[in-house]
Amino acid sequence: MAEKKTAAKKPAAKPVEKPAAKTAAKATAQPRLKALYNAELKSKLAKELGLKNINQVPELKKVIVSSGVGKKREDKKFTETVELTLAKITGQAPTSRLAKKSIATFKIRKGMGAPVGYLTTLRNDKMYEFVDRLINVALPHVRDFHGVSRNAFDEQGNYNLGLKEQTVFPEITFEDAAVLHGLEVTFIIKNGSKEGSTKLLELFGMPFEKGDK
Repeated sequence: MAEKKTAAKKPAAKPVEKPAAKTAAKATAQPRLKALYNAELKSKLAKELGLKNINQVPELKKVIVSSGVGKKREDKKFTETVELTLAKITGQAPTSRLAKKSIATFKIRKGMGAPVGYLTTLRNDKMYEFVDRLINVALPHVRDFHGVSRNAFDEQGNYNLGLKEQTVFPEITFEDAAVLHGLEVTFIIKNGSKEGSTKLLELFGMPFEKGDK
C-alpha cells in the first residue's frame, strides 16, 4: 500500500521587524544663532558685563518686522506687496495695523478700515533664523553699506533698524521688487541696556558703523 506523502511544513515566518520609531529625544536642530547664544555667548556676555547672575544677561526676547503704507493705503497692489514681503522674509503671516489716531494731513481717521501698515512678531526659532539671515545675508546687500547706527537704542536697550528697500532679502523675487517699499526691524531685548544690548548684537555679528558712539 502506497505511503501517504506528508506535506512539508513551511518554516514559520519571521516576524517583520518594524523600523525603530523616532523618539522625541531626537529633537530638531536649533537655529545656528540660538545654539551659539546658549552654548557660548550667554556666558561670555555675563563675564564682559560683570554679571554674577546668568539670568541678568541680555537676551533677545522678540523681533518685530513692520512696514507702514501711509498715503498708499488705498493702493491695493502696494499693500498686497507689503503684506507678501513680510510673509516671505519672516515665514509668518503678518497682521494689519489700523490707525490709532486721526491725522488730517494724510486723511486718516482713528480706526478707519484701510490698514496703515503691517507687522509680524517673531519669537524663538523663527526669530533667531530671521536675525541670522538679516545680519549675514540681507545687510551686506544694502547699497553703499557702511554699517548700522549705534544710536538707535531706546532707554530699555531695544534697538530699531530701518531698511529702505525689501529687495535686500534673498526671498524677494524680481516680480516682488516691482513695487519698492521700506521696512523696520525692532529688537526687543530682555535685561537690555544700551551697553548690554550693543554687546549682545555685536556678538551676533551686527555690523555697527566704525567710530559711531
